[in-house]
Amino acid sequence: MTSSKAGSGPRQVPPPPGGGKPATSYARFIPREELADFAAWTPDAFGDDLGPATTTSKAAPKAPPRPAPEAPPAAPPEPNAEQWLARVEEARQQGYAQGYRDGLEALEAAKRQYALQISAQMGQIVAAFDEQTQGLEAQWAGALVQTAVTLARQVVRSEIVQRPDCVTQVAQDAVGALILSARHLRLRLNPADLPLVEAGCADLMHARAVMLQGDATVQPGGCVVESDLGQVDARIETRWAHAAAVLGSGEAWTAGTDVDEATV
Repeated sequence: MTSSKAGSGPRQVPPPPGGGKPATSYARFIPREELADFAAWTPDAFGDDLGPATTTSKAAPKAPPRPAPEAPPAAPPEPNAEQWLARVEEARQQGYAQGYRDGLEALEAAKRQYALQISAQMGQIVAAFDEQTQGLEAQWAGALVQTAVTLARQVVRSEIVQRPDCVTQVAQDAVGALILSARHLRLRLNPADLPLVEAGCADLMHARAVMLQGDATVQPGGCVVESDLGQVDARIETRWAHAAAVLGSGEAWTAGTDVDEATV
């Protein structure tokens, strides 16, 4: 009796291998809070006509359906003859407008370039003309001075020939240029002019005690006055050089009459 009762009691189950910790209720049961979706099982759950399950909790979101592949776009219809002609005409008008605009721009650029070239050429022409004009003016001035000097020399020679007594005024001016304190005055002049001076200004020569002396090296119409304080050169060639220098000419006085001056 005793042994039979002992055999009818609960059987001792050994712990699972790998640990002596008994299983908890959490390991054996799933809490309700962790259940996302569940339904009560019915006998017809495995049938062909499955009805909607009765849910007692919030339904899980379903995945969106995949979009159907898009069909390739249809090719545009081919233009007809009228459309082709319209397109050709439009392209021709655009090309004409573009070419016309490019042509105007090219024309304006050519005009500017031509104007620059003309301005540069005109500047060169004006500069060359100005240079030539200045050269001509210098030549004209030189020719005018040369003509004036030639005429003056011819006039002086004519006066000496026609009025030989003018040497007396030259002698008086030369002697008067010396100060009164000058001593030992001597007047040298051409022998042809000696009697003219003796007759024309004898009083002055005596007052200044001037000794007259003929000198063939002195050309007619001129004289040289010498003294202890210096000399006064009143020769015709010396006075001519001073007058020509005033006119800007270096033309020297020459004795006699030139052929060119005789034809003036």
